[in-house]
Amino acid sequence: MNLATLKAFKPSEYEEAADGYRATGDMASTAKDTIDNQISAGVRNQLQGEAAKAALDELKKLSANFHYAQTECGLVSTALSGLAFDMAAAKRKLEAAVEDARADGCSVNPDGSVSYPAGKKPGDEKPADGGTVTGSAGGSPMSDALERQAANIHPNPNYGRAMAYANRIADALKEATDADAKWAPKLRALKADDDLVVSKRDWADTQSDLGGVREAGKGYLDSLPEPPKDGSPKDNASWWKGLALEEQSAHLALNAAVVGALDGLPAETRDEANRAVLAQARARVELELERMPEPTRYSPNPNGTYPAVIQNDNWTKWHEKYGERHAELIKSRDGMKSIQERFDSTGIKGLPEAYLLGFSTEGNGRAIVANGNPDTADHQAVYVPGTTSNLSSISGDINRMANVWRVATDEADGASVSTITWLGYDAPQSIVKDSPFSHYADDGAPAYNRFLDGLDVSHTAESDPHRTAIGHSYGTTLIGSAARQGELNADDVILAGSPGVQVSKAEQLDVPKGHVWNQEADWDVVPDIGRFGHGGNDRDGVWIIPSDPVFGANQMTTDTSGHSDYWKENTQSLRNQGLVVAGHDDDVKLEPLPSAYTRAR
Repeated sequence: MNLATLKAFKPSEYEEAADGYRATGDMASTAKDTIDNQISAGVRNQLQGEAAKAALDELKKLSANFHYAQTECGLVSTALSGLAFDMAAAKRKLEAAVEDARADGCSVNPDGSVSYPAGKKPGDEKPADGGTVTGSAGGSPMSDALERQAANIHPNPNYGRAMAYANRIADALKEATDADAKWAPKLRALKADDDLVVSKRDWADTQSDLGGVREAGKGYLDSLPEPPKDGSPKDNASWWKGLALEEQSAHLALNAAVVGALDGLPAETRDEANRAVLAQARARVELELERMPEPTRYSPNPNGTYPAVIQNDNWTKWHEKYGERHAELIKSRDGMKSIQERFDSTGIKGLPEAYLLGFSTEGNGRAIVANGNPDTADHQAVYVPGTTSNLSSISGDINRMANVWRVATDEADGASVSTITWLGYDAPQSIVKDSPFSHYADDGAPAYNRFLDGLDVSHTAESDPHRTAIGHSYGTTLIGSAARQGELNADDVILAGSPGVQVSKAEQLDVPKGHVWNQEADWDVVPDIGRFGHGGNDRDGVWIIPSDPVFGANQMTTDTSGHSDYWKENTQSLRNQGLVVAGHDDDVKLEPLPSAYTRAR
């Protein structure tokens, strides 16, 4: 790049272009939300049949196009901002060098060389002639030393100063040339395929694009305010609100996983970030599965003898090489599919829009899914699933909170409700090997407390929300640990099938007296099994669980049986939970403690 081109470069034009792409991405996001949460939701709620199904399929494709456009526009906007940042820095260096040279009596020529006037050193009889020097970019300790030596030897004292200015100009021009060469291929790579189908490869390509922009834009990204390290929800919210729009856009484009995990940020922001992460992760997983197709496992026995089928050698070899990884990918794929199915259920039986407040495929996976916007809800419920919960099995937990949302909304007298499935911890994966230990609850409880605190920070309604913490099985142990370790930011606690909550009195769960509710169904054996691992210890050294009278919980009528049906539709078990979530405690049906609860102590 030459001097004239860099002098004429206007970073503001690229910043304006970045603003334009950001605005286009915002419009695409609005269009996607309108399709998903209004048009498609309306079709699901009011229409049935093949025509409706076909229409929903087309709307889903259109929504995917808008989501992809939103993501790519965010990357283009950030890339243009990064280019403008790099070029502006080079231009400032050039302008400073030119101004300094002129102030020192030198002139800068169109080719970047510097002319210096005649001058003499002290003691010389006559001045040495002036001249012109051309700088070189980069330099090294050796070349710098040689230039200083040449300047000291040269009879004109202006020579050395002119050479320094020329080098500064050469450095600025090289910096601009390098920036142009660095960003040009990154911007070209952001060009989408010329079709209307957003494929798995398109989404996987956005991950590659993200890496390219992040690599090229390191200087720009380093200039942005970083999220607070180990920040509280208030710290996170303050950081986000303090960012300019283009800075928020850059973080959403390049640090979506980080932004989506920050408690205290608006639900809409976290949802936008996590949906991008979900789309990219799902594409990556599905493409990897395509690269390891599973052969047919069994074939008829060619000898016609017992057994009727035999295992194929090809499958055995495949399983040895890919089996473990294939199983992991299937679990991740199934979990992500379940989350997408919840998105696609908006409108069914009035179900509101979903918000993805947390997502990761690492380890057993993470997923935090809200029905309705918690930032504007009058009533919130945050449910913690128990043993064996992971990303692959998230569907059932999401459905449970959808059922609670419908009942609570019916009972809320027109107030708004948001119910949230919080799989934000590593739950025990084995009833026998893992669930007897408390460290899973103790390790996950601080994250649960931060999430609840974050709901307060991001809430935008004038009045404080009424919040209910709901736990099932080992999830109740985590809620108990959260209360024991810190302040449980909830108004009510619902415990279902609890093996113990690490404390022996309801009043120790950090909610107002009379606001701890317990359910234990017939034939639910988990509470007794877990009694000796997670119960609270009273002064007599006896383990106490929430279904014990001495614990002091409200024992809600439970008309389901077994360990997993507390959220079964059209049951009193479910209705009681919905009444608590909706703030109608007085309508909850309680039952006298059955003889099964009056255990020998």
